[in-house]
Amino acid sequence: MWKEINYKEDSNDLLIPNINYKINPAEIESVENNSIAEEIGFESGDSIISINGKKPRDLIDYQILISEEILDISVLDKNKKIHNINIEKDQDENLGINFKDALFDSIKQCNNKCPFCFIDQQPNGKRKSLYVKDDDYRLSFLYGSYLTLTNLNKDDWNRISTQKLSPLFVSVHATDPNTRERLLENKKASQILNQIEWLKQNSIQIHAQIVICPKINDGKILEKSIYDLAKFHKKNFKTVLSVAIVPVGLTKFRPEQDGLISIDKEYAKKTIKQVEKIQTFLQKSIGTRFCWLADEWYLIAGIKLPSYKSYENMPQESNGVGSIRFFLKTLETKTKSLPKKVNKKRKVSWIVGKLVYEALLPTVEKLNSIDGLTVKLYGLPSVYWGQDQVVTGLLTGEDLISGLFNKDLGECIFIPSIMLKFNSNLFLDDKDITEVSKKLKTNIHVLDDTNDIINNLIGISNTQKILNYA
Repeated sequence: MWKEINYKEDSNDLLIPNINYKINPAEIESVENNSIAEEIGFESGDSIISINGKKPRDLIDYQILISEEILDISVLDKNKKIHNINIEKDQDENLGINFKDALFDSIKQCNNKCPFCFIDQQPNGKRKSLYVKDDDYRLSFLYGSYLTLTNLNKDDWNRISTQKLSPLFVSVHATDPNTRERLLENKKASQILNQIEWLKQNSIQIHAQIVICPKINDGKILEKSIYDLAKFHKKNFKTVLSVAIVPVGLTKFRPEQDGLISIDKEYAKKTIKQVEKIQTFLQKSIGTRFCWLADEWYLIAGIKLPSYKSYENMPQESNGVGSIRFFLKTLETKTKSLPKKVNKKRKVSWIVGKLVYEALLPTVEKLNSIDGLTVKLYGLPSVYWGQDQVVTGLLTGEDLISGLFNKDLGECIFIPSIMLKFNSNLFLDDKDITEVSKKLKTNIHVLDDTNDIINNLIGISNTQKILNYA
């Protein structure tokens, strides 16, 4: 099955250097149908040791290495036998391989001690992976996860520059050196503006994030941070592309006497007023609002979300900035033309976090105008995290059980896939969705397709995953 070759070394030493630290073979999770990899004989469970003599450290190295037309690949098959194979293909043509993990060496863990870190606000006794504090620039580049830049060594900075890993997503929190050092409990944290200057000199762009902790990095400190970052948004080169301003999230598991204060309705209103004033100034001076508030601010304040256009190109949607506004826009479009009635009477429940409940009521009202259809919207608090006003993605299996037990749920309940861990049937509290389904004695439908959510609720689409409790 394998096309064997004699091994030889040939690759770009600048981009993928020879390195001595341990790199595990890159384990293959799946092979795409009708791909080069399938034709060659790659299978799930095989692992790539090297490509053209170089061991890929991660998915980034892999993509660079396979961009060549001729590839000499060393493979460890699932039976632990090594094969050396040769592939000739078009330049930049993909092999059709999906890996189990994006990183083939060790993950870079966070060396900060932020009091608001969500990892430290979880209960003990869960899976080890839940307590890993990643601060890895590669995950930032690949998936948009935020890093602090505090634990990068010389080789890391060099790699970012050489491979042009841009844009990155950076947790700034404050540009004032003393404030940032206090927040991260790390002396290196004070160098943030110098680091952004280095990124500018090396043509690397970033999206920034500021997590607001009342009486620590708000008020004048927040204003200074936004304007400092805006100086790196120039016409000739925009080093800082955008800034997301996120409210601190606190759970009942957080350490005692951490000095943090929860954000209430009046504080949210005050922050919205401050930031919108800054947005207006920046719109006039640099041609963009540049900084945006996460949707939670408006939901907590009980204020209508800004218009969809005000988010410009939605640069921070993955960080909860404008995501609900986009969702509501999608729902509005999908509910413009609804059937007058359903062929078969239908009663279902739609489960969301309590924070977004009010915003979704107009959509549910439209759906319930359809003859024969009843959609019950449940906006749940989180007993698990100890949060009354919670976003949908933080609801756990325990929250569903406690909030819906003995309720009239109809024939089934619908939950969005963001409640579940990526590529799994587990909630954030490690409860399996089947277990929750049995406890509630109802079927759970998991909605993956936001665009088709209305059809799913009405019952004219089957794009959702269904888990039967029986």
